[in-house]
Amino acid sequence: MGKKVVLALGGNAILQPKQEATFENQNQNVINAANRMVEISEAGHKIVVTHGNGPQVGNIIAQNEAAKDSIPAMPLFVNNAESQGMIGYMMESALKNRLNEGGDKTNVVTLLTMVEVDKDDKAFENPTKPVGVFFTEEEAKQMTEEKGFQMAEDAGRGFRRVVPSPEPKVIHGVDEIKSLIDTSIVVSSGGGGIPIYRDEKGFIHGVEAVIDKDRSGLKLAEQTEADVFMMLTDVPNVYINFGKENEQKLEEITVEEAEKHVADGQFPAGSMLPKIEAAIAFAKREGKEGIICSLDEAVLALEGKAGTRIKL
Repeated sequence: MGKKVVLALGGNAILQPKQEATFENQNQNVINAANRMVEISEAGHKIVVTHGNGPQVGNIIAQNEAAKDSIPAMPLFVNNAESQGMIGYMMESALKNRLNEGGDKTNVVTLLTMVEVDKDDKAFENPTKPVGVFFTEEEAKQMTEEKGFQMAEDAGRGFRRVVPSPEPKVIHGVDEIKSLIDTSIVVSSGGGGIPIYRDEKGFIHGVEAVIDKDRSGLKLAEQTEADVFMMLTDVPNVYINFGKENEQKLEEITVEEAEKHVADGQFPAGSMLPKIEAAIAFAKREGKEGIICSLDEAVLALEGKAGTRIKL
């Protein structure tokens, strides 16, 4: 029986490291990914697709900064919306073309998605998420003085603007997603979603923040009542003791086993840890499964034959 799956595709899969950020390069990467995603649909599963946007929103911010003397720069939440629209266009057209090629009448719908956060989230007191391009220390000080940006050194490579990364509370448009999922592939919550909050009167306002895409994907999977939350990576499995003589590939493991590996410090905070934590949180519900795997092996992972699969 087919499963309801939320698929989370990383932004680096759309623009690979060291690739030139042309439309042609990104579109071809999306086409390659879409071909694999359609295989999941053809295997009988219902899918909702979410995606990262780190490289793309970073480039949009850089364009804003480069043109700021002649064209007013847009706020970060608007940059996020721009990247959602750009990637959504590429993804929807690639999926529709691949489906049409096989005579499949399944529709594809892309939703520009707002994600609600708490304006009092403690993340706003401690911005940690680097965005945009690198600056010298002198340039960083100037940006802090002129624009009030908070800047921080990033791994010895220079200074970057850092912004809050609050917890997602509510994905907007979930009722519409649930009504579409039986007949359509739905693309939603790109880049973690456009961060917004509601004021005392219930009015919506954008907020200068970036929501972690894995945490947003988890919330999307929970709200859509998915069976599987699948995070697609560059590697086929999660490993413990990675790069050491006793390196071990993780295949099917329990929530308890996964939590022990986290407690042992097995996963880097900046890469695999957020994915493992999101998979664990989802798998804590009866009958739910968190999967981390490569895009090429997604269908096999859903059959229990590939990837790292976490269950209660």
